[in-house]
Amino acid sequence: EVQLVESGGGLVQAGGSLRLSCAASGFTFDDDAIGWFRQAPGKEREGDSCVASSGGSTYYADSVKGRFTISSDNAKNTVYLQMNSLKPEDTAVYYCAAAEYCSNYLNKYDYWGQGTQVTVSS
Repeated sequence: EVQLVESGGGLVQAGGSLRLSCAASGFTFDDDAIGWFRQAPGKEREGDSCVASSGGSTYYADSVKGRFTISSDNAKNTVYLQMNSLKPEDTAVYYCAAAEYCSNYLNKYDYWGQGTQVTVSS
């Protein structure tokens, strides 16, 4: 069974840090792309970061550039999102998803995790 499972969310103060994990089972993504997305209540789901080609290429949205870092551990079939200098605006459910290549189009991603809640207090 193909699954993506996010973990690491929680409640932190503004300026704090969290590391999210996306663990894959049923397939490997060393030659694929994994994106991180977030969705706040009442808002559209938006892309934050993506890693492709086994970490060879990374992409970041302007809103998280310089604060978030995406990385992968192919041996563990896991992708991480290190989130530093968190802001209340970062509060959302965070999802990871797998695609052939990094894309801003949600329908290009074949597999999605269940999401993990990140709440940043002011």
